[in-house]
Amino acid sequence: MIYFHIPFCKQACHYCDFHFSTSLKYKDEMLNMLYKEVELRADYLEDKNIQSIYFGGGTPSILEAEDIARLIDKVSKHFEIDSHVEITLEANPDDLNREKVAKLRQTEINRFSIGIQSFFEEDLRWMNRAHNQKEAESCIMRVQDAGFENITCDLIYGFPLLTDEKWKKNMQQLLDFQIPHISSYSMTVEKKTALDHMIKTGKAAAIDSDQAADQMLMLIDQLTTAGFEQYEISNFAKDGMYAKHNTNYWKGKHYLGIGPSAHSFNGTSRSWNVANNTKYIYDIMQDKLPLETEQLSLLDRINEYTMTSLRTMWGINLTLVEDKFGAEVKKQLGINAEEFIYNKQLTQVDNRLTLSDTGKLMADHIMSELFIIDENSEYE
Repeated sequence: MIYFHIPFCKQACHYCDFHFSTSLKYKDEMLNMLYKEVELRADYLEDKNIQSIYFGGGTPSILEAEDIARLIDKVSKHFEIDSHVEITLEANPDDLNREKVAKLRQTEINRFSIGIQSFFEEDLRWMNRAHNQKEAESCIMRVQDAGFENITCDLIYGFPLLTDEKWKKNMQQLLDFQIPHISSYSMTVEKKTALDHMIKTGKAAAIDSDQAADQMLMLIDQLTTAGFEQYEISNFAKDGMYAKHNTNYWKGKHYLGIGPSAHSFNGTSRSWNVANNTKYIYDIMQDKLPLETEQLSLLDRINEYTMTSLRTMWGINLTLVEDKFGAEVKKQLGINAEEFIYNKQLTQVDNRLTLSDTGKLMADHIMSELFIIDENSEYE
């Protein structure tokens, strides 16, 4: 898997804390360094067969189709791109005009991830999104008319303006468009964002956790009734249209991240590039990788497997845990899970632990309680 972080946006959404710049002044220099980083890190992945390429950000759709095509071509020169590769482009609706979509159709992009967030004008203004309600609708039709079928759309719930009635309409709108994959996230308040400042200064209402929980249950009910599988806490797919790229993340597959702030994982260590465009460009220009690396202990790997697998409908495979980490780890996980199984927040079937719908409402807490903390560093 290869992930490209494209660190540019037209404007900053009030809730976003991702790394990006609203200036395109150094776009060409950045692209040249992305090409070069692919060369510098061509040996990072032991398996050269690439089954997915993901353009995230930032706003990758801010790039020209030719820029994206050149990045894919650069990958093909150093890796073997699988014949069934999934190549995803994150896109904002305002970028997907008719001309842009037509040009992207000529590239190897075969999946769109469109950041709709809401179909209501007042919500989009509150979030400071760059698109409007009309663009939220028209971009989907435009992409479908161009022949793209593998489409996912993002929606956000759990913010003050979103009534339950509006939330149902947002979901129904995507169902009416016959979108095969929907990603939906609860609004979170990240430190140092505009939303954080607005809430602290009384310019915006605080996030209501009860509202978010209720709307998450509504999400599960409405989409599963419509034939979707909740294969990951925030992701729903119809007819098995799971996102290959994200599914491989949750299953612990290795990946290479290219670009400022991008993360990489090779099974034993994790690395991440500096979240600074200027430093990233300067270092790569000097043939220096601007990254930090963390070696993962056995305990890190056990807990990471617990965290990522429990987010999915496949859950924690206790047989795999025993084979990979040992009988004692399996036993301790079972002990840690007992309370949540009793409270029907976890279920255990065929040696697998999965979250119930009520468990999904407190997933982060359950994951942290399942983590193995070894005071004697037995697993270090």
